[in-house]
Amino acid sequence: MITRRRLLATSGLAVLAAGTTPAVPAQARNGTMEIKRSGSRPSGKGPAEYFTGSVRVDPLMQAPDPARVAGASVTFEPGARTAWHTHPLGQTLIVTSGRGWVQVWGGRVEEIHPGDVIWFPPGEKHWHGATPTTAITHIAIQERLDGKAVDWMEKVRDEQYRA
Repeated sequence: MITRRRLLATSGLAVLAAGTTPAVPAQARNGTMEIKRSGSRPSGKGPAEYFTGSVRVDPLMQAPDPARVAGASVTFEPGARTAWHTHPLGQTLIVTSGRGWVQVWGGRVEEIHPGDVIWFPPGEKHWHGATPTTAITHIAIQERLDGKAVDWMEKVRDEQYRA
């Protein structure tokens, strides 16, 4: 059985729950914290060459080098979806609202819902998007390798999408 104390300890949150300050290197203590205020960065449209249908991308994070993580909140209107693509270091999706579909190359279409967390391993060809009748929003998190976070491929054909 996993206790709250063990969960906090294994997740690195024990020091926060105990109210103590974790050991931090001196250079980090004197660094500059950065806060990106909600609504301070403009939404963008998912480019037609990589998406089918209406897609809105709201940037969340783009860590500066040497960090590699980037993330966005992505909303797909009904019927909208990505093209087939891979990520050199993998991708995590966290569904925040709606209902959608995901598929890996050669696999079956899987339905996803709020609270679901999806992991695509590095190099796994996949797509994700809304169902034909319901929009979906998810947070997409991936890392850059040599400056690149995604390799775009062909669009998902209608017969693949409806399979």
